[in-house]
Amino acid sequence: MTKQFHDHSLDTATLDQLFNEARTYNDWLDKDVSEAQIHQIYDLLKMAPTSANMQPGRFVWVRSEDEKHTLAEFASDGNKDKIKAAPATVIIGYDIDFHEQLPWLFPHADAKSWFEGDEAGRKEGAFRNSALQGAYLIMAARSIGLDCGPMSGVDLDKVTEHFFADQPRVKADWICSVGYGDPESIFERSPRPDFGTFNTIV
Repeated sequence: MTKQFHDHSLDTATLDQLFNEARTYNDWLDKDVSEAQIHQIYDLLKMAPTSANMQPGRFVWVRSEDEKHTLAEFASDGNKDKIKAAPATVIIGYDIDFHEQLPWLFPHADAKSWFEGDEAGRKEGAFRNSALQGAYLIMAARSIGLDCGPMSGVDLDKVTEHFFADQPRVKADWICSVGYGDPESIFERSPRPDFGTFNTIV
């Protein structure tokens, strides 16, 4: 029996929403992001691939005014107002001891044993795969009609100490505001390289 091919490619409008027309926003419209939307973002991003389904990302969604101001205090001057104005800013962290969860997250093999006694290897895996999860978060937010403003200009040690105080093996990596972007806050799009600039097919 011949296997049938099904074309699952997305339409142009969807590709524009996710990639071509999506932008990084620096200011936000006065419109809330609900807890239901936050749950929806996570429920989408968790389905995307990570190594051995390790799921090392740890996320703190900063919505209250008090915690927004605290996070803004840890940010560079250029990012303080962005954080205060955004309806939500998520802190993307990674759990160095993610392997403790592998018996139920990856039951196909004794994956926990792969990482026991190898903290350097765990840090490398957690860092790489939580960054992937953060990228998935951006695409998930865009897919439900929200905009994003990722930022790295923040004192990660202070963010870790405050927001992951009850999770001593979790380290903050970067932050991303989520909401409805103000179109007047974006710059002209920066150049993007052609395929041949950074790609090789062998």
